[in-house]
Amino acid sequence: MMDLQLDQLRAFVAVIDSGTFDAAARTLQVTPSAISQRMKALEAATGRVLVQRVKPVRATASGETILRMARQVLLLEVDAERELGSDEVATASIPLVINSDSLATWALPALARVASAHDVVFDVFREDQDHSTARLRDGSVMAAITSVAEPVQGCVVRALGRMRYRPIASPAFAERWFAHGASAAALRSAPYVIYDRSDDLQDRYLRTHAGRTATPPKHFIPASGEYATAVRLGMGWGMLPEAQIGDLEASGELVAIGDDGIDVPLYWQQWRLHSRLLAAVADEIVATAAVALR
Repeated sequence: MMDLQLDQLRAFVAVIDSGTFDAAARTLQVTPSAISQRMKALEAATGRVLVQRVKPVRATASGETILRMARQVLLLEVDAERELGSDEVATASIPLVINSDSLATWALPALARVASAHDVVFDVFREDQDHSTARLRDGSVMAAITSVAEPVQGCVVRALGRMRYRPIASPAFAERWFAHGASAAALRSAPYVIYDRSDDLQDRYLRTHAGRTATPPKHFIPASGEYATAVRLGMGWGMLPEAQIGDLEASGELVAIGDDGIDVPLYWQQWRLHSRLLAAVADEIVATAAVALR
């Protein structure tokens, strides 16, 4: 049986989250030597090498298993302290993965309400909705907004709804490139904007409407707000969520270049953990999504 101490688990989480032993020491207000000793004791207790001592520090495969357990134990510790009415209760930190478009449109108010009501802080990782489950698997986060319906091992899933994306451009861009409509020929030539190299929404639209061999010029704009700005400024056409189009289309700053769109289903995946704090986050996310999404 492993004899694991809370201070060792705290040190491990701090090392992974901060990236170095020195930064972890500053976070926990102890010496780097204390962090090193706690990590050595934790590795001795588990009989495994838990971290790759590179910059930033990364968990090994065995470390990912212990990291998931450490986060769960520390969150349940905060839950218990609050339930017991302890005078000094640590502020819980909950790491999440949220895709950029959800973060920019509807998810942030939900997190703000939870933070205000439950004295919790969030460590949010921004990942494409199709690639967010990797962080659940490696223990980096406790929950994720993802397009993956199949639960990661050890997780539960709740459906959130669908985020609809539509092909949009500035009026001047549409007049130049799509004067006669968004034909296959026009789409094969017109520049487009993508969020990053894992964003395939535009490519999916192109494959459907212009064929698999279409390779028009493309801009990479890796920030949700700036991505919408790039489309509005006429750098190219792009797939924007309806929540971001809103007034811009009504005012004529953006126009649709097609009548259809792409619906992306979203799900809330979280560790199967009976934590009041994590349940509060999930409930608020689900309630907000019920209003914001289709």
